Amino acid sequence: MTETTLSANPSKTAASLAADRSAVRIWLYCIAALVLAMVVVGGATRLTESGLSITEWQPIRGVLPPLSHDAWVREFDRYKEIPQYSALFSNLDLSGFKFIFFWEWSHRLLGRLIGVAFAVPLVVFWARGTLSGILKLKLVGVLALGALQGVVGWWMVESGLVGRIEVAQQRLAIHLLLASLTFAALIWIASSLAPRGAERRARWQRILALAILFVTFAQIFLGALVAGLRAGRVYNTWPLMDGGLAPPAGVLTALHPFWRNLTDNVAMVQFQHRMVAYALLALAIAQAIATARFAPRTGAARRAIGFVHVVALQVVLGITTLLLAVPLWAGLLHQAFAMVVLAFAARNAQALTEGNFGRANDPLRTKVKSTVS
Repeated sequence: MTETTLSANPSKTAASLAADRSAVRIWLYCIAALVLAMVVVGGATRLTESGLSITEWQPIRGVLPPLSHDAWVREFDRYKEIPQYSALFSNLDLSGFKFIFFWEWSHRLLGRLIGVAFAVPLVVFWARGTLSGILKLKLVGVLALGALQGVVGWWMVESGLVGRIEVAQQRLAIHLLLASLTFAALIWIASSLAPRGAERRARWQRILALAILFVTFAQIFLGALVAGLRAGRVYNTWPLMDGGLAPPAGVLTALHPFWRNLTDNVAMVQFQHRMVAYALLALAIAQAIATARFAPRTGAARRAIGFVHVVALQVVLGITTLLLAVPLWAGLLHQAFAMVVLAFAARNAQALTEGNFGRANDPLRTKVKSTVS
């Protein structure tokens, strides 16, 4: 007779533990899909200049839009008080205001929905004893990231209410970076719960995978700077930029002190975004070639080849978006696919770091002790 004891919950069998893993994994992937939708709606909000249409932060009352004509008029009057209205939308009527309002309201409502969709199942899984140890800490950390995202979102909006006609691009970049960190954390944790056979791994694979993940985050951050500065609507040629592979040094360093060029100079910000895209593609190709030679026909090799494909497609989408001067459909597709690239990078990094600081510490992957009597 064989008795199986699970350290997370001794009363559970291996089959029930596997079911728990599957349920938590599916839940986390669903939340990740909602975060991706949030990023897309946020992109639409930005591209339609809707992000400043709601000038107050009301976490509870803001769940409902205005429900009467008078309430709509009051909301519109508040919008008329900020600089963006007189600079960009002075001819806007109430119907047009409702259009931009609903983009921003939908973005905020989706954020609240994600919070509920994460918090309620978390409480249920916790109460049922499905979670234990380190996984609880990880999930509470993700919940905290989501709460911080709401605060940073308002901090971003606040930057555009006085003295500007748009939000500060640095705050926009931080807002998107936090969303990307949350998304990657969800993919990482969910991937750690998936059944997977042992793989041959080398230290250089882990380092390269983590480097690629870091560069992906950096590229998303730079993309947000490009978006915030509307830098995709200038230098709309490729592969040349301002007639050369790089704009003149005087253009790239026009602002003083120098560090301001990194976030405020349209030419420098777009140039950085282009160069990091090339670097990410080069790293992806290098990873695929090296992995194919070191561990051919393995999961790592397949992931590396898949990553080359998604990065190459993202580069094509980026070039298309640039050449067309950022139409709404292209801008949204490019932003959404950035999350796909990030998902591939996070999943690959997690798989290659198992046994170091990834999967080995997952409490749902508890050791099974079998005693034969």
